[in-house]
Parts: sequence; structure tokens; C-alpha cells
Amino acid sequence: MTRTTNLSRPIIEALYSEALVLADDVRAVFALGVREPEIGEDATVRLALSTEGLKTTTRMMHILAWLLNQRAFFSGELSENQVRRNGTLPSDRETDPKALSCLEPETCELIAETERLHQRIARLDEAWRSGFEMASPARAIHSRLERRLSDLG
Repeated sequence: MTRTTNLSRPIIEALYSEALVLADDVRAVFALGVREPEIGEDATVRLALSTEGLKTTTRMMHILAWLLNQRAFFSGELSENQVRRNGTLPSDRETDPKALSCLEPETCELIAETERLHQRIARLDEAWRSGFEMASPARAIHSRLERRLSDLG
């Protein structure tokens, strides 16, 4: 089976490196949620940290799993059919604005960064699954010009 993909190993490797660094940051921030509560600590903040931490770490694990599948594909360990059948990026779970309002701005930015990475990977996954059939505007204009010229000539 031929490999028909516009994804490249360097793109996947760059995204994988970015995801690993981000996953480490997420682990460092949300590992604090497993400590014992301090006296007088707001339970709402702990709940927000817990729920958004779970969503964020799950999001990162989905991203890493997708990237690992792509790396396995480029290494020849998985076929294109295997990746297409079993390597879909799961949809993301939205953050709770009420929970975010309880968290520190740095934590909210980290969560937003994981959401942006998930959105980028989701666009790549969708494009890859459709065979990158999206024509660029420049190619579309070029094709129309070729058709017009052939009609004239």
C-alpha cells in the first residue's frame, strides 16, 4: 500500500516535542491537586483544579496518542489503514468558564494552550483523513485559468 499523506515526519516530530513539553508543564501544575488541602482552602478551587486538571491531562494524552500513532505510521509499524481505523483524535471536552474563573491566570493560559494544540492536531487529523483534498486558493485559481485557456485555444 502506498503512503498518500501530506503529513511529514518533521511536522509530527515537532508537534510531538511541543506536546511532550506541554504535557510536562500540565503534570507539574496539576500534580499539586493531589496534595492535602490547606486549612481554610476554598473547596471550589480544589474542585476546579480537579475537574479542569482531568480534562487537560486527558486532552494531552489524546494528543500524544495521536502523535504516537503517526510516528508509528512513519516508522512502518502501523499501516495507513490501521491508523485511519484506530488513530482518530477524540473530540475535546470544553472547559467550564465558572471553573476557570476560580483558577490562577497562569493555569488558565496553560489550559488554553492545550486547547489550541488540540485544535491544531484536530485540523491536521481531519485534513489527513480527507486525503488533504482541500485545494489551496492559489491552485483553484490556477486550475480555473488552465480551463479558460484550454477553452480559448
